[in-house]
Amino acid sequence: MDSIIQNVAIYALPVIFAITLHEAAHGYVAKHFGDLTAYAQGRVSLNPIRHIDPVGTILLPLLTLILGGILFGWAKPVPVNFSALRHPKQDMLWVALAGPGANLFMALLWAFVIKLGIGLPESDLARPMILMGEAGIKINVILMVLNLLPLPPLDGGRIAVSLLPHRMAYSFSKIEPYGFMILLLLLITGVLGAIIGPFISITIQMVVLFFGLEI
Repeated sequence: MDSIIQNVAIYALPVIFAITLHEAAHGYVAKHFGDLTAYAQGRVSLNPIRHIDPVGTILLPLLTLILGGILFGWAKPVPVNFSALRHPKQDMLWVALAGPGANLFMALLWAFVIKLGIGLPESDLARPMILMGEAGIKINVILMVLNLLPLPPLDGGRIAVSLLPHRMAYSFSKIEPYGFMILLLLLITGVLGAIIGPFISITIQMVVLFFGLEI
């Protein structure tokens, strides 16, 4: 029980910020390219409360943390009206990339937190900083790699729609209503872990090596 409470305490902030800032980044970039939908709803914000989904941001990550497996979750999706973008098909690429890009940036920030923790003299603060930094790298890399899967409505699916020729993009986008069910099926059967696991491991190693760390 103590270990579960400790894990929750370590992962709480990294999980909340990883999931919510991912969504805020989508809204910010959409605003930059002309869609004010998220901005009008107060979703272009660094306040996690505006993005938290009780099930996806709290309950599901907590269950996967306790039961094991890939740490999984989501925030309330930021509304994007792609037709309001100045160049909908082209701008969709940057709106979609913003979320995974935010996760990569946060993974690097958490690696820096580890670096700071290692540099501190022996204290009660150093160890929690290192553990939280490790959790932050892990969850942000998982979310980044997961969202880059070319499956609508994930960001990778949006990127594919943006890059494909119009006719192929239209046909591919029809998968979107079934995308979440496909993702859950892949998760339950273990196929999802087999697909993204190697990419997660490689990316984590690249992040930590960038700062000369070992985790």
